[in-house]
Amino acid sequence: MSKMTKPRAGSLAFSPRVRARRIYPRITSWPESTETKPLAFAGYKAGMTHIIAVDKYKNSPTYEQKVSIPVTIVEVPPITVFGVRAYAKTPYGRKVLTEVWADNLDNNLKRRVKTPKSKKSDFSVLENIIDQISEIRLLVHTNPPFKKTPEVFEIKVGGDPKSALEYAKEKLGKQITINDVFKEGDYVDAIAVTKGKGIQGPVYRWGIKIQYRKAHGFRRHVGALGPWHPTKTMWRIPQAGQTGFHVRTEINKRIIKIGNNGSDVNPIGGIPHYGLVKGSYILVKGSLPGPKKRLIIFRQALRPPKVQGVLPELIKISQESQQGTRVKAI
Repeated sequence: MSKMTKPRAGSLAFSPRVRARRIYPRITSWPESTETKPLAFAGYKAGMTHIIAVDKYKNSPTYEQKVSIPVTIVEVPPITVFGVRAYAKTPYGRKVLTEVWADNLDNNLKRRVKTPKSKKSDFSVLENIIDQISEIRLLVHTNPPFKKTPEVFEIKVGGDPKSALEYAKEKLGKQITINDVFKEGDYVDAIAVTKGKGIQGPVYRWGIKIQYRKAHGFRRHVGALGPWHPTKTMWRIPQAGQTGFHVRTEINKRIIKIGNNGSDVNPIGGIPHYGLVKGSYILVKGSLPGPKKRLIIFRQALRPPKVQGVLPELIKISQESQQGTRVKAI
């Protein structure tokens, strides 16, 4: 009889697989950058399509040929800088020194956070303690095209603290766009909360092997929960539990195109479960985590590839109907 064993399946790198604390992510690691600009931006996932492009990478087997590339459409409306926060480096980690809020706050910001009654954009306090500051971060909120409540998060500013403070002083109370942060061809890290799958069994959750037919009457379960000693179930044993709705980071996703007119990418009849892209957008090669309308934060690549291929020459963006049947354009 053949041996009924196999190597374990599924990665332990993502344990514990618990629900995310909130519906959009929080960035904890930032790259080192000498350029004085924000190191991240955010957008809303709209859907997927494909483009026809000419491969310009000389080492590619499809060099100078037309290829079809799957891309994700992400709507990237401008984000508003409503505050500036200064951090100091201590033996116990980063510590918030102080922060400055803008005078002209959006009324919808109150839906997300409690705004201060007296708002004074006075940078004299930050300028006096510039020697203690290790990094400057922008407090920003999004301007969603399909709802009122914005998302609030931090964006680190690159460069030395003095130049970063000058940049933050200039941008406080104003909006920044995707063109202020990234350009076509850049590699970014996409950070988002994945689709929620609810409670699932160990086969779906961990990818374990389905038992043979006579295995105690149950097939979609683990063969054993562990040894007799220690007398407890170890966390490495695949078990049922929450699946999806986890914070995940996909590194080195490439921006193929940045556009300002959403009609260039809207399919006939609109994008199912999203609608129409009305403003600025980006096309990112491949898929991205999360369902449609979920916020995705794009961070400057933490570990960019050493060899960066040439950006393909875009010929056409597919705008075929995604409704299942052809829909006539209005």
